[in-house]
Amino acid sequence: RPKHLYSIYRKMLAQGKTVDEMYDLMAIRIILDTKDNNDCFLAYGIVSEIYRPIPERFKNFISVPKKNGYQSLHTSVISGDGKPLEVQIRTRAMHDFAERGVAAHFRYKASTGSTASWVDASDLEEWATWVRDVFENAGDEAAQELLESFKLNLYQDEIYVFTPKGELRILPKGATPIDFAFDIHSQVGARCIGAKVNGKIVPLDHELTTGDQVSILTSKNQTPHRDWERIAVTHKAKTHIRRILNEERRALVSEGKDIWDKRAKKLGLHINDDELERLCVLAKLGGRTDMFVSLANGSMTPEAAGDMIRQLVAPAPAKTDAYPLLSAQQFRSAAREKNEGLVLRDPGASSSAKIMFSYARCCNPVPGDAVVGIVTIGSGIKVHRASCRNIADLQDKLQNRIVELDWASTSGGEFLAAIKITGDDRPGMLNEITSAVISVQKTNIRGVNIDAYDALFEGILTVYVVDLDHLQRIFDKLHSIRGVKSVERFEE
Repeated sequence: RPKHLYSIYRKMLAQGKTVDEMYDLMAIRIILDTKDNNDCFLAYGIVSEIYRPIPERFKNFISVPKKNGYQSLHTSVISGDGKPLEVQIRTRAMHDFAERGVAAHFRYKASTGSTASWVDASDLEEWATWVRDVFENAGDEAAQELLESFKLNLYQDEIYVFTPKGELRILPKGATPIDFAFDIHSQVGARCIGAKVNGKIVPLDHELTTGDQVSILTSKNQTPHRDWERIAVTHKAKTHIRRILNEERRALVSEGKDIWDKRAKKLGLHINDDELERLCVLAKLGGRTDMFVSLANGSMTPEAAGDMIRQLVAPAPAKTDAYPLLSAQQFRSAAREKNEGLVLRDPGASSSAKIMFSYARCCNPVPGDAVVGIVTIGSGIKVHRASCRNIADLQDKLQNRIVELDWASTSGGEFLAAIKITGDDRPGMLNEITSAVISVQKTNIRGVNIDAYDALFEGILTVYVVDLDHLQRIFDKLHSIRGVKSVERFEE
């Protein structure tokens, strides 16, 4: 078979060898027209009788195929003129597989009149199981990252190591005891605290070599560390480590949120998630989930977190003359004159007093919603959706302060709306959700907060819309995504 000068050069660089140390500058391939794999060993015996073999160069990929299904006998011999010569011995079926890939197996079966299936090919069945395992454990891994990981495990050199009972395990070159542990079972990998290689205790970042016998030491109290992902080489180990670490973080976030809620209630702080996120970023805590994790693992006390947030939300000194207390009649007139997207239904006398509108964060009204306003002291009108639970709960107490509102014919601007969405969790779901929202009038997304449990997810999207029709079109787009179960307005 031809050897290109550039491929020889690259192999010399990769292996750090000189030309004199390369045993495969010249190579021949012996292809046997037989169905019996044992004939390959018979051919090897004949070659060894004619030429002196180099024992350390013998590789049996027939009994122990590569992960990608490749089979062949490789050896090197000393030719008649004293130069090393590489010899590859394989059957016609093995050669077709090596040249054309897995499809060649079915082509070969069809040409012999047999039924092509996985049942009668244990080596191919093992290969297909490995490929399936790679993709099933991909989780939410980005497509490009998955492809790079797949190519790394498919094409790189392999090593052959053994369990204490002598079971063979094939791993990529550079694999560590962590990769070996996860190859045995995900639970063995998750609880790994150390390893013995050939009877000696080694660190978890120890690089395994062909022929090693590996024994994994476990503890039921052990969990993966963040640096394990850096140490691991195989896709399977990296994926399981990522999944376990994410599950642990979700548990810490939930525990930390409970701690924060109790502390906030004790301090009388009423802060929604968006505002808490902003305050945590302002306090250089990273975000509210980072604060929750710190509370759960004890690196931050509830008292310290409460004091920090309370200082950030401390109100400025009140200016008593900024917004004078008006009669209801003056208020209605002034609000109508200001006309910032809303008008009051009943008439009143004109007034030059300054009135301010603000939109309630609990229900986030948008143009098109039926709305009512609550007269507040110092904050003008607080606009709520008519169906807001807070209005219904306080209807009797707020009766004298509720005013009926209508949207002006030209409201203008953008309004914040919160959307609650639930459905079946799967890779790429978050990307499809955000893409669907953005595709409607190039909607601006303010925030996304999605949690996944088991095979389901639940999330809150906060978006900017111009009116109710805009919001409804976003609902329709989200409903069209495969796996989405419900889409509705979110109210705190």
